[in-house]
Amino acid sequence: MDLSQPAGENYANPKTCFFHVLFKAAALAFYILSTLFVDSFVIIFVVTVVLAALDFWVAKNISGRILVGLRWWNEINEQGESLWKFECLDQQSLARMNKKDSWLFWWTSYLSVVAWIILGVFSVIRFELDYVLVVGVCLSLGIANIVGFTKCRKDAKKQIQTFASQTIASRFSSTIQSAFSVV
Repeated sequence: MDLSQPAGENYANPKTCFFHVLFKAAALAFYILSTLFVDSFVIIFVVTVVLAALDFWVAKNISGRILVGLRWWNEINEQGESLWKFECLDQQSLARMNKKDSWLFWWTSYLSVVAWIILGVFSVIRFELDYVLVVGVCLSLGIANIVGFTKCRKDAKKQIQTFASQTIASRFSSTIQSAFSVV
């Protein structure tokens, strides 16, 4: 047993963490390095966007559910209105989520968006407006995941607060009822 690390400091889902980071890093690395080795904008665009789309899908459908216990999607109803749908684990399962996994999920999500913003600024400064399109697509996918998971987390907190207040109200009510039934 390694005594240098305190208990609970390991990732609970190392494979999921690895793939969560891998797709984010792959899209960024390919975009940055491809300009050195590839002359075709079309290849750079297609491969970078496919990697960013894989990152979006993995974060939204797999690592979000496993690392932070959240899942979101968006539906369009018959009236053409956009409806956000959220799923989260129950309160006890959320409390047991590994803090290190959660930290990695949120920070890599935010840092990848910051990296895309910086790359977009460099593209604008160098007057490479076609590359701004690549960055814009990747940035919109990253921001969509952040917005979706942030709304989902807020909805989960609201559900927990509602459940807690209902539980307290129900216990208070049953205590009052039992007090008056004794009288």
